[in-house]
Amino acid sequence: MTIRTVAALALAAALAGGPAAAEETLALYNWGDYINPEVLKRFTEETGIAVTLDTYSSNEEMLAKIQAGATGYDIVFPSVHMQDIMLKLGLLEKTGISAHPDFANIDPAFLRSKEDPEGEYCLPYAWGTVGIFYNEAVTGPVAGWADFFAIPEKTGGKISLLDDMREVMAIGLIMNGKSVNSTEPADVRAATDYILAQKPKVTAFTYESMALLASGDLAAAHFFVGGNVFFTETPNIRYVIPAEGATMYQENICVLASAPHKENARKFLEFYLRPEIAALNVSQQFNGTPNVPANGLTPDFIRQNPNINVPPETMARLQIFEDLGPALRAYDRAWNTIRTAQ
Repeated sequence: MTIRTVAALALAAALAGGPAAAEETLALYNWGDYINPEVLKRFTEETGIAVTLDTYSSNEEMLAKIQAGATGYDIVFPSVHMQDIMLKLGLLEKTGISAHPDFANIDPAFLRSKEDPEGEYCLPYAWGTVGIFYNEAVTGPVAGWADFFAIPEKTGGKISLLDDMREVMAIGLIMNGKSVNSTEPADVRAATDYILAQKPKVTAFTYESMALLASGDLAAAHFFVGGNVFFTETPNIRYVIPAEGATMYQENICVLASAPHKENARKFLEFYLRPEIAALNVSQQFNGTPNVPANGLTPDFIRQNPNINVPPETMARLQIFEDLGPALRAYDRAWNTIRTAQ
């Protein structure tokens, strides 16, 4: 089974002028549009290791593929709660990256994994918020979830939610004043009922919403803050962290236990510890970085953006997902109910 695609033709082109084509390889499996191609190009130029990249849309998609027996991948980028799940399943390699001198660059607050509290397995990669993108020319001001779900009736504009169980269920939990990690059956039922009540207003559950927003097919969309990369020159498209509360995400760089190129993978983790490399990624991705000195190297428009480097009062209303354990089955059932309801 072929599972790898070339990350960018530029990588091959960069090496073509050298004395020989790179023979060493490294296979990444990452979220779509979640790494700056320039980072990969520089890694290849410096090490001679050719990088390939496949992408996924959700933690669950990635896990399912790995568990189904996909081989050849070296590195994945799970969210913290998925890292914990994968560690329990024995799918990740202990890299010892926290022993590297440059690991001192990492803010200890981002060692959020309950199964890897010392960072012995994975390297904190990037973080951000999940909120609402909206076309203000169509919707007018949008402050939060109540405004978002009122858009279709108020303006006739279409809205979308992410095709993501945890993110959508989180909205229902937040709007009921509950933790996004609640395992109480009554909380899960109430969150499900809330989303079902909103579903007739929702045009689609999708990860393709930024293109639909740009084309005018959507008036507003539930999406990750990194979507700002598509609207740097579109002033009427705005992003808001909902007033009622929202989620934040953090992804880490992890090496698979089945990785065929573990040494190359470790070289990539060490490479990404450099502040200038982490800053290069942030400058194109519009995410926050756990690398403290890298923050000082990012462009002003990112460093000073309160939706990216959020102030304490905003951070106080953000929640991050945790491994739900056996309670995940109740969420799976709720999600199936939501997605199949007419």
